[in-house]
Amino acid sequence: MTTFDLNFAADHFTLFGLPQVQALDQESLDNAFRAVQSRVHPDKHAHASEADQRLAMQWATRINEAYQTLKSPGRRARYLLQLLGHDARIESNTAMPAEFLMSQMELREAVEEARSAADEDALDAVRGRLLDEIKADYERLAGLIDVTRDLDAAADLVRQLMFQEKLLNEVDDALEAVTA
Repeated sequence: MTTFDLNFAADHFTLFGLPQVQALDQESLDNAFRAVQSRVHPDKHAHASEADQRLAMQWATRINEAYQTLKSPGRRARYLLQLLGHDARIESNTAMPAEFLMSQMELREAVEEARSAADEDALDAVRGRLLDEIKADYERLAGLIDVTRDLDAAADLVRQLMFQEKLLNEVDDALEAVTA
């Protein structure tokens, strides 16, 4: 096997020799990434022809992009849905269950109050709750994609997770501001 005998057009999972599943083992992904990256890393090709050096740069970029997509459960889910031919309607479908939206509004208000009061403990509590919800939703998402193949429900959950992840970033920003 030569260094560049990989298929540049292959999907991300195939590049790493991994199954197309949401419940991807992180350690397997990390090991596969390191193995492929070691073959294509530009430093390994520093004394090669200019064409091979350019090719190594293209491969390194491709491998890094694939890894970044697969290591994030949310990005991986969106990518898997796309591979499975299912449009998650990220941009066009903004409908969310009322209960979910109310919960998000309550959490946002709690974050704002805690930030205004410089209450690190309250922010930590909201962060912990969000992390628990996100973890449970990622497990549910794996079942929807890998087991039941309920891609409509998976797409709905992906959109909800995007809201939750955005709120988690806001909590992290608030924590940073409070502890600075």
